[in-house]
Amino acid sequence: MNYELKIAWLYPDLMSTYGDRGNVIILQKRCQFRGIEVNIENITLETPLSKLKSCSLVFMGGAQDRQQKIVSLDFLKKKSYAVSEMINIGIPALFVCAAYQFAGHYYRPYQGDDIPGAGIFDLITEHQGNQAKRLTGNVAAELVNPSGLNGKTIVGFENHGGRTKLGAKTKPLAKVLKGYGNNGSDGYEGAVYKNAIGSYFHGPILPKNPHLADWLIAKALEVKYKEKAYLKPLDDALENQAHNFMLKKLVHRSVWGIDRKSMLG
Repeated sequence: MNYELKIAWLYPDLMSTYGDRGNVIILQKRCQFRGIEVNIENITLETPLSKLKSCSLVFMGGAQDRQQKIVSLDFLKKKSYAVSEMINIGIPALFVCAAYQFAGHYYRPYQGDDIPGAGIFDLITEHQGNQAKRLTGNVAAELVNPSGLNGKTIVGFENHGGRTKLGAKTKPLAKVLKGYGNNGSDGYEGAVYKNAIGSYFHGPILPKNPHLADWLIAKALEVKYKEKAYLKPLDDALENQAHNFMLKKLVHRSVWGIDRKSMLG
């Protein structure tokens, strides 16, 4: 079958800090390398809802509080219900950092009123104040969700002042091996609801963790075509090398007991 895929990139002009556009590039390239026709739909403040609804995969990156407030007005009024509907029928999504916070119930900044969220994930995020330690640095974690990826590792970079707490309806993405994750205290990173993933990992996350990119692509194809998607293997030697270098640098295997199946390559 000749697959086609359309990816919604939410607010690329406002929500794309720390190189998060690299996630869109890697999704696009890994589709193209397999002969999958792929189109990127830039969803801005002015984009009609019909273009968003025509997509089979959703991505939204990070931003500062100011940009997040601008997006909040448009997203909650015009687009959040459509995105929630898409996710509830299984369409996969990736929300990174500020977008991850924004996909919860609310984000409470250091100053000013709460920024309402879309409620896609059952979680809240609160900034701890100017004197609180910012959660920053290279980070590694072992996936505990979604099904099929549990046990594999992810690496990246985190930089956030907010502390995120998950509710009962949302599962964690991973167990932190090195770094802080959601809040620096409960040992977990990210969130998973149906086929939607939220994470604090920049880097960007997908180039260093191609197994996560392929999971999103496969789920998008399965939902669109209503059949199991089998992706042609790619030569990921360089990607695996980058992943494993950082993993070994951050995590001592004799301490954490990581075996080779948790590594890539």
